[in-house]
Amino acid sequence: MKQVIYHQAEGWVKCFLLFSLFILLPLGITAQNDRQLIRQGNKLFRAGQYADAEVLYRKAIEANGQNAQAAYNLGNALMLQKKDSAAVVQFQTAAKIEKNPQRKYLSYHNIGVICQTKQMFKDAIEAYKEALRLNPHDDQTRYNLELCKRQLKNQPQGGGGGNDKKDDKKEQQQEQQQQKKEDKKDEQQQQQQQQPQMSKENAEQLLNAALQQERQTQKRMQEQQQQQGRRRLQKNW
Repeated sequence: MKQVIYHQAEGWVKCFLLFSLFILLPLGITAQNDRQLIRQGNKLFRAGQYADAEVLYRKAIEANGQNAQAAYNLGNALMLQKKDSAAVVQFQTAAKIEKNPQRKYLSYHNIGVICQTKQMFKDAIEAYKEALRLNPHDDQTRYNLELCKRQLKNQPQGGGGGNDKKDDKKEQQQEQQQQKKEDKKDEQQQQQQQQPQMSKENAEQLLNAALQQERQTQKRMQEQQQQQGRRRLQKNW
């Protein structure tokens, strides 16, 4: 069964999310276990019980980690619970281990939709391109791709990808550090300018005062020595 539904993100972009719940015949005891879990999860998914379906899909993956259908269905359940980051991880896993190109392209298509709704247009474009390589006749993916290209072109500079945001943040931190250094330098210069400067005349006055004080001290010492010499002479007489 294949359903195509509309999904509107933040009132400005319409993208199609493709849901296809896969059911295949059992293959062996282990396969039968995870297939049965997928069937039960699909019933809950169709009933709108996405959280319960998520639990069963995860159990199917525990039973068989190479089951691409379980990973893809889990991605759908997570996406409808608005757990977009976790959903992308599951779609990437499904795309990696899926052998059927027609089912593989669905994972890339939905990755593109999630990235587009998050305004990560560069990542969305790459995902849509990969989906079209696997299914060149999908008009909806092609429409989303062209729409995403126009949105990227109209996006303000600095948007459209996580790497750009990281670069902007790093550049902003460097500017703040440089500004702090300049402010500190200006403050030190201001403090130096505010310190009182001694003029040449003041320096000469202080030097003359010190010399005069030294002369007076030497004169007193000479007078004291002369007085002591007179006292000794008087005693000898």
